Amino acid sequence: MKNPTSVINQRRNDIIRYLTNDSTINNDQLAKLLNTSPLTIRRDLQYLEEQGIVNRYYGGAKIISLEKEVCSNTNKERIARYAATLIREGDILFINSSSTALMILDYVGDKRIVVVTNNGNILSKQLHHNIEIMLTGGQVKPDKRSMVGEFATHLLQNISASKCFLGVSGIDYNTGISTEIMQETQINKEMISRTKGNVYIVAESYKILKANNFSSGSIEQVSHLITDANIKEIDRHRFEKANVSVNIV
Repeated sequence: MKNPTSVINQRRNDIIRYLTNDSTINNDQLAKLLNTSPLTIRRDLQYLEEQGIVNRYYGGAKIISLEKEVCSNTNKERIARYAATLIREGDILFINSSSTALMILDYVGDKRIVVVTNNGNILSKQLHHNIEIMLTGGQVKPDKRSMVGEFATHLLQNISASKCFLGVSGIDYNTGISTEIMQETQINKEMISRTKGNVYIVAESYKILKANNFSSGSIEQVSHLITDANIKEIDRHRFEKANVSVNIV
């Protein structure tokens, strides 16, 4: 019998295959072909977008060309590398389930820090022994290997972090930060509220002006946005007018 992770991986591979063969196929058609719900398809496509494999639009998605995929990965690496320079010896960090936020730890080196996260993918990383990891525990969402629920938020409520690095599905200078996964919102909100210092949003420019289903915080709670050079100048000015420092890498 296949385990849940192998089933999810197979379904995502099938989605990639269908989208590669037919660029006009939509979410409802994918759901029927794969005998699953449109909600599951949307979650899979969100994951594939975070991995730089697809670009989503209303009702569907398109495969990103190899050239664009390489560019996306490069942008994520630049964002993560810059964010790592902001971390100081002795920091206690909150990092959420974002792949970009987690990538920051690849560039921290041997700094003695504590990382509090709900991101189960951290267990697959080879990090310096100076980096102490605290997992929130809680209900595990196999598709992202993230931990959510009351158990996870209870731990966060008893910790104060010096900095917070969050990846998001969308950020808007009017509506704030958002995600497509309802259970993730409370995690993000707790991390923000329990951070004594700066709250950094790490997001590629294509996520700017996106407003997804579930709000994770207001723009007033964000101190910095770290993004790539494709951000529009007018958007940068509007974020800064909202008192968000924009760091372009």
